[in-house]
This record gives sequence, structure tokens and C-alpha cells, in this order.
Amino acid sequence: VQLVESGGGLVQAGGSLRLSCAASGRTSSSYAMGWFRQAPGKEREFVAAFSWSGGMTFYAGGVKGRFTVSRDVAKDTVYLQIDSLKPEDTAVYYCVARETERPTYTDYWDYWGQGTQVTVSS
Repeated sequence: VQLVESGGGLVQAGGSLRLSCAASGRTSSSYAMGWFRQAPGKEREFVAAFSWSGGMTFYAGGVKGRFTVSRDVAKDTVYLQIDSLKPEDTAVYYCVARETERPTYTDYWDYWGQGTQVTVSS
């Protein structure tokens, strides 16, 4: 399974970005996908995740209300809409996938993308 992120970049505080993650090579019909991020000098942290069937969606407490995860089933693509960006959102954002319907806050994901850089200027 390959996950390819795109959509990162440099944006001013208060702006918006939409990150994309295109998945390929999946054979399982039951899976979850999500996003993590890692800021400079900090540990990687959970951002959001959901079951592909749509039954479960989780957000980290600090991003709820500003981040929205969605999917395009036909394109096998996941999106992360980030609004009202803050300098502290600066990080590399990673797309993740696991071959189970149940998302998790932990690092126990089967597949990770290479990441896309988001930089927010103040």
C-alpha cells in the first residue's frame, strides 16, 4: 500500500489548506485512515482518523473545530481541511492507513506516507 500526500506549503496565520492523501495498492475492504503530524523538535502526534465505512471519526482535542477529515471513495483519496491556521500548526503531516475498520490514536498504523510540510507564518 502506498500513501502519497500533497497540498502542504507556506501559508499565513488565519489561512486555510487542504491536504490530500492518495492511496494505492489496497486489497482489503476494511480499513481506517488518518493523519498525524510532527512539529520541529516535538514528538509525532495524532491529528484525526476515521473508518473508511464512515462509522467512526476521531479528532485530537487541540484541532477539533478547525480540522476536518473527509474522503473521496471513487478516488481513494483522503483529505484534511485545515482552517484558521496557527503558527503552532507548523509540522510535517503524515497520512496513515491500517487494515482494520477501527482507527486508533496510537502509532499502530500499518502504512505511513512520506509526509507533506505545512508552514504557518505569523
